[in-house]
Amino acid sequence: MTARTVPAAVCSTRVKDLKRIATFLLLALLLSALSSPAAADGYPAEIILDSGVTVVGETIVYPTTGPANVTAAIVTMAPGEKTIAHAHGVPLFAYILEGELTVDYGAHGTRIYRPGDAFLEAMSVWHDGINTGTVPVKLLAVYMGAKGSETVIPQPE
Repeated sequence: MTARTVPAAVCSTRVKDLKRIATFLLLALLLSALSSPAAADGYPAEIILDSGVTVVGETIVYPTTGPANVTAAIVTMAPGEKTIAHAHGVPLFAYILEGELTVDYGAHGTRIYRPGDAFLEAMSVWHDGINTGTVPVKLLAVYMGAKGSETVIPQPE
């Protein structure tokens, strides 16, 4: 029997697959925790967020433009990187995995989010974020809307 060398492309693909699986499992855990206002006896869930309003006090309203749809994404920003000014057409649950994100909500103030922070992002209030830390920001963004709804709406110039 001879040893085989696994091509780097195969290893890279496997690492990406493992990252996707880990992200899916984290999302499943987070969504499970969000679906119940309190963890049931015997179910090992730690509630990280239980709210019906955004960080700026807007009542969460789900769009009815089509069938229900959930989109999850990992947003990664380098130190100093800034988002465009934007709003959201659907409720957005955010969970900071790494780094420090500062979000400017205009008249609603500025907030700093760090690892472990969970929040429902502003929907109708224009805002932008900047990585004010020294390491990349990674956040889990879960858009809870409907097919045909805009998740990110750039602010008109």
